[in-house]
Amino acid sequence: MHDPSASVQFLALGLTLAFSWAFQVKEYRTEKVTEGPFGRPVIYFKQGAKIISPWHEIPLYARDGNLHYICEIPKWTSAKMEVAIDEECTPIKQDVNDKGLRFYPIPSNWNYGLLPQTWEDPDQKHQKLGVGGDKDPVDVMEISSKAHHQGDVYEVKPLGVYAVIDGGKLDWKVIAISLDDPLAELVNDAADIEMHLPGELEAIKIWLSKYKESEGISLIKFGYHGKCLDRKSAQEVINETHELYGALKSGARLHDGNLSLI
Repeated sequence: MHDPSASVQFLALGLTLAFSWAFQVKEYRTEKVTEGPFGRPVIYFKQGAKIISPWHEIPLYARDGNLHYICEIPKWTSAKMEVAIDEECTPIKQDVNDKGLRFYPIPSNWNYGLLPQTWEDPDQKHQKLGVGGDKDPVDVMEISSKAHHQGDVYEVKPLGVYAVIDGGKLDWKVIAISLDDPLAELVNDAADIEMHLPGELEAIKIWLSKYKESEGISLIKFGYHGKCLDRKSAQEVINETHELYGALKSGARLHDGNLSLI
């Protein structure tokens, strides 16, 4: 087994490794239940009998400038799952509407998840784009060849970022690759994606547009003329949203009470 202080590892029987602020590994497990009239799937994160928050208690940064991301939606699946940041301990839950459980009309060809300890502040207008954040953690679209396990934590390398404007709100989509993917050593920036996976970035952009269109929502917009920004830009977004999260968590940035900080 690899040194657990150096990497996130998936353990048998649904056990995964969680990290403290000091990068000390703590074992956690996920527990999936259903609730409500639609049988809504809910995934809780637990250490022993204690429920913990994946948003708050898993650190953003990993070794060598890499990141931790939490998989919410494995590739080739369509259930629209996301961390419920308005509920205590922020479990991962499937979205619902008045008709029932929500599914993407087109399954994602990428692993989809979030960067813990990040937050897109609606009151912080982007200097160039002129819109505030969508009030969520930063999304990750992970491009490796394998489907990830829902609720697991992986070390990833950021490669680029799309500036998505959805309903007048900024919703960054960080493009990343898992360190255990065979291509990880070859791709280090957005330009490398086009070299080794031609058409991948355009396919991501089309998928993001199509699923919104299918829901009867007007087409989303992309900042920067639809260009996937480079790794340096992605890192700037990540650093900034991590700082905004820190202000939120510390209480320096007051909020309207609709977010759970535990």
